[in-house]
Amino acid sequence: MAASSNSSPARRDRDLLGQTVMVIGGSAGIGFETARLARAKGADIILTAREPDRLHRAGLELGASIAAFDATDFGRLGRFFDALPAPINHLLVTGPGPCRAPLAGFNLDAARRDVDAHLLLPLQIARHAAGKIRPAGTLLLMDRAGRPAAGLAFTAALTAALATLTRSLALEIAGPGQPDRGRPGRHAVPWPRCPATGSMNTVRNSAPSCRPTASSARPTSPPWPSTS
Repeated sequence: MAASSNSSPARRDRDLLGQTVMVIGGSAGIGFETARLARAKGADIILTAREPDRLHRAGLELGASIAAFDATDFGRLGRFFDALPAPINHLLVTGPGPCRAPLAGFNLDAARRDVDAHLLLPLQIARHAAGKIRPAGTLLLMDRAGRPAAGLAFTAALTAALATLTRSLALEIAGPGQPDRGRPGRHAVPWPRCPATGSMNTVRNSAPSCRPTASSARPTSPPWPSTS
């Protein structure tokens, strides 16, 4: 992981000061804009993405630590988490954009890659993040299928599966009897108790109703609660 810095965050609203925010898929779009906002609020930033040049530019702009790799290379993903020097507070995983796949041209190889990106990647990240996120932190899984449309049947199915997967993961990690405090588009469910402190973290699944783009996705506040 390389560090780069040539900018300082804004001095206002620094309620994330002393916290670390990681964005997987953070070199552009809603991931980058969320990281920019968190940086302005005082957080230290870790960005990962597969395209090294764009990631390097993003790291320079935000003063972030960066790691360029394909997150669906699960062996590389595991080594990245193993090498983290310290726990993090918040982790946002930006889902891949919708891929139109009309029935007439449905490609099984592409579909299998989508399963990796939409379902197996969140599973692997949850597995590795369980021991890396501090108490009262958050793991957010985002997908971007948008409204139902021709050619998006498979992507829509994966998006629906992610919401169920998130709730099931929390039940497995936190145990039965935990409430699902979800609402349409966002599911807030318990995350693991920290053996050292007994504290509870939170998993959130965030699926916007609109399809964000690099130009329009500018969050006005972080998608996680402020913690001290």
